[in-house]
Amino acid sequence: MQNLFECKVKYLKIDEQSGQQKKVSETYLVDAVSFTEAESRIHTEMETMISGDFTVTNLRKANYAEIFPFDDGDRWYKSKVSFVSIDEEAGKEKKVSNQILVLACDVKDAYDKINEGMSGMTVDFDINMIAESPILDFFPYFKEEGEEIPAHLKPVSELEGQFNEEKESSDLD
Repeated sequence: MQNLFECKVKYLKIDEQSGQQKKVSETYLVDAVSFTEAESRIHTEMETMISGDFTVTNLRKANYAEIFPFDDGDRWYKSKVSFVSIDEEAGKEKKVSNQILVLACDVKDAYDKINEGMSGMTVDFDINMIAESPILDFFPYFKEEGEEIPAHLKPVSELEGQFNEEKESSDLD
Protein backbone atom coordinates (compact mmCIF):
# COMPACT_ATOMS: atom_id res chain seq x y z
CA MET A 1 0.00 0.00 0.00
CA GLN A 2 1.28 3.40 -0.90
CA ASN A 3 1.61 6.30 1.52
CA LEU A 4 1.07 9.31 -0.68
CA PHE A 5 1.83 12.90 0.27
CA GLU A 6 0.94 16.10 -1.57
CA CYS A 7 3.83 18.53 -1.24
CA LYS A 8 3.54 22.24 -2.06
CA VAL A 9 6.77 23.88 -3.13
CA LYS A 10 7.21 27.65 -3.45
CA TYR A 11 10.05 29.20 -5.47
CA LEU A 12 10.97 31.96 -7.90
CA LYS A 13 10.35 31.03 -11.52
CA ILE A 14 11.14 33.00 -14.65
CA ASP A 15 7.94 33.74 -16.57
CA GLU A 16 8.37 32.49 -20.15
CA GLN A 17 6.29 35.31 -21.66
CA SER A 18 7.54 38.36 -19.77
CA GLY A 19 10.99 37.14 -18.67
CA GLN A 20 10.25 38.43 -15.15
CA GLN A 21 10.74 36.42 -12.00
CA LYS A 22 7.57 35.53 -10.15
CA LYS A 23 6.78 33.45 -7.08
CA VAL A 24 4.99 30.22 -7.86
CA SER A 25 3.54 27.50 -5.68
CA GLU A 26 3.43 24.04 -7.26
CA THR A 27 2.04 20.74 -5.98
CA TYR A 28 3.79 17.38 -6.33
CA LEU A 29 2.82 13.89 -5.19
CA VAL A 30 5.40 11.77 -3.35
CA ASP A 31 5.21 8.14 -2.29
CA ALA A 32 6.98 7.95 1.09
CA VAL A 33 6.84 6.12 4.39
CA SER A 34 6.43 9.19 6.61
CA PHE A 35 6.09 12.97 6.54
CA THR A 36 9.81 13.25 7.26
CA GLU A 37 10.75 11.03 4.34
CA ALA A 38 8.27 12.83 2.06
CA GLU A 39 9.90 16.16 2.86
CA SER A 40 13.36 14.71 2.32
CA ARG A 41 12.36 13.11 -1.00
CA ILE A 42 10.69 16.27 -2.32
CA HIS A 43 13.84 18.24 -1.46
CA THR A 44 15.96 15.71 -3.36
CA GLU A 45 13.67 15.78 -6.40
CA MET A 46 13.34 19.59 -6.46
CA GLU A 47 17.12 20.14 -6.20
CA THR A 48 17.46 18.47 -9.60
CA MET A 49 14.63 20.51 -11.16
CA ILE A 50 15.00 23.98 -9.65
CA SER A 51 18.04 26.22 -9.67
CA GLY A 52 17.88 28.46 -6.65
CA ASP A 53 16.09 28.46 -3.34
CA PHE A 54 12.74 26.84 -2.73
CA THR A 55 10.56 26.16 0.29
CA VAL A 56 8.27 23.26 1.05
CA THR A 57 5.24 25.16 2.36
CA ASN A 58 2.79 22.31 2.92
CA LEU A 59 2.77 18.55 3.28
CA ARG A 60 -0.43 16.56 3.62
CA LYS A 61 -1.48 12.95 3.22
CA ALA A 62 -3.25 12.24 -0.05
CA ASN A 63 -6.05 9.73 -0.29
CA TYR A 64 -5.77 8.08 -3.71
CA ALA A 65 -6.81 4.44 -3.99
CA GLU A 66 -5.10 4.04 -7.35
CA ILE A 67 -2.71 5.91 -9.63
CA PHE A 68 -2.62 5.36 -13.39
CA PRO A 69 0.57 7.02 -14.74
CA PHE A 70 0.12 6.57 -18.49
CA ASP A 71 3.18 7.73 -20.47
CA ASP A 72 1.31 9.69 -23.14
CA GLY A 73 -0.51 12.03 -20.73
CA ASP A 74 0.58 15.54 -19.80
CA ARG A 75 -1.80 16.49 -16.92
CA TRP A 76 -2.95 14.73 -13.80
CA TYR A 77 -6.70 14.30 -13.38
CA LYS A 78 -8.38 13.48 -10.10
CA SER A 79 -11.48 11.32 -10.33
CA LYS A 80 -14.09 9.92 -8.00
CA VAL A 81 -15.08 6.34 -8.75
CA SER A 82 -17.81 4.51 -6.86
CA PHE A 83 -18.85 0.89 -6.76
CA VAL A 84 -21.24 -1.25 -4.76
CA SER A 85 -19.79 -3.35 -1.95
CA ILE A 86 -21.69 -5.95 0.06
CA ASP A 87 -21.47 -5.76 3.85
CA GLU A 88 -21.38 -9.46 4.74
CA GLU A 89 -22.31 -8.93 8.40
CA ALA A 90 -25.38 -6.80 7.73
CA GLY A 91 -26.15 -8.41 4.38
CA LYS A 92 -26.65 -5.01 2.77
CA GLU A 93 -25.16 -3.27 -0.20
CA LYS A 94 -23.26 -0.06 0.37
CA LYS A 95 -21.73 2.40 -2.04
CA VAL A 96 -17.96 2.86 -1.72
CA SER A 97 -16.18 5.82 -3.33
CA ASN A 98 -12.47 6.06 -4.10
CA GLN A 99 -10.28 8.76 -5.56
CA ILE A 100 -8.11 7.84 -8.52
CA LEU A 101 -5.35 9.89 -10.10
CA VAL A 102 -4.70 9.44 -13.81
CA LEU A 103 -2.18 11.01 -16.19
CA ALA A 104 -4.01 11.96 -19.39
CA CYS A 105 -4.25 14.56 -22.15
CA ASP A 106 -7.81 15.76 -21.44
CA VAL A 107 -10.96 14.77 -19.53
CA LYS A 108 -12.17 12.35 -22.22
CA ASP A 109 -8.74 10.70 -22.33
CA ALA A 110 -8.79 10.47 -18.50
CA TYR A 111 -12.23 8.81 -18.65
CA ASP A 112 -11.00 6.27 -21.20
CA LYS A 113 -7.83 5.54 -19.23
CA ILE A 114 -9.73 5.05 -15.98
CA ASN A 115 -11.99 2.55 -17.75
CA GLU A 116 -8.90 0.81 -19.14
CA GLY A 117 -7.18 0.74 -15.75
CA MET A 118 -10.29 -0.53 -13.96
CA SER A 119 -11.21 -3.09 -16.64
CA GLY A 120 -10.02 -6.02 -14.49
CA MET A 121 -12.52 -5.29 -11.71
CA THR A 122 -15.20 -7.90 -11.13
CA VAL A 123 -17.76 -5.36 -9.89
CA ASP A 124 -19.46 -2.56 -11.79
CA PHE A 125 -18.22 0.95 -11.12
CA ASP A 126 -19.31 4.49 -11.93
CA ILE A 127 -17.03 7.42 -12.67
CA ASN A 128 -18.76 10.24 -10.80
CA MET A 129 -16.30 13.07 -11.34
CA ILE A 130 -13.15 13.94 -13.26
CA ALA A 131 -11.31 17.23 -12.69
CA GLU A 132 -7.86 18.55 -13.48
CA SER A 133 -5.58 18.23 -10.47
CA PRO A 134 -3.01 20.81 -9.36
CA ILE A 135 -0.41 18.01 -9.13
CA LEU A 136 2.40 18.54 -11.62
CA ASP A 137 4.36 15.33 -11.10
CA PHE A 138 4.35 12.07 -9.15
CA PHE A 139 7.50 10.64 -7.56
CA PRO A 140 6.91 6.94 -6.84
CA TYR A 141 8.95 5.14 -4.20
CA PHE A 142 10.85 3.12 -6.80
CA LYS A 143 11.02 4.97 -10.06
CA GLU A 144 11.52 2.10 -12.46
CA GLU A 145 11.07 -1.63 -12.55
CA GLY A 146 14.33 -3.24 -11.54
CA GLU A 147 15.71 -0.16 -9.77
CA GLU A 148 18.10 -1.24 -7.04
CA ILE A 149 16.74 -1.51 -3.54
CA PRO A 150 18.68 0.60 -1.01
CA ALA A 151 21.17 -1.38 1.11
CA HIS A 152 19.24 -0.84 4.37
CA LEU A 153 16.06 -2.46 2.92
CA LYS A 154 15.40 -6.12 2.09
CA PRO A 155 12.92 -7.46 -0.46
CA VAL A 156 9.85 -9.07 1.10
CA SER A 157 10.58 -12.32 -0.79
CA GLU A 158 13.89 -12.68 1.11
CA LEU A 159 12.20 -12.05 4.43
CA GLU A 160 9.47 -14.60 3.69
CA GLY A 161 12.11 -17.24 2.85
CA GLN A 162 14.02 -16.40 6.01
CA PHE A 163 10.79 -16.58 8.06
CA ASN A 164 9.84 -19.97 6.56
CA GLU A 165 13.32 -21.39 7.30
CA GLU A 166 13.13 -20.18 10.90
CA LYS A 167 9.63 -21.63 11.30
CA GLU A 168 10.68 -25.03 9.88
CA SER A 169 13.69 -25.23 12.21
CA SER A 170 11.55 -24.32 15.24
CA ASP A 171 8.95 -26.95 14.25
CA LEU A 172 11.68 -29.62 14.21
CA ASP A 173 12.82 -28.80 17.75
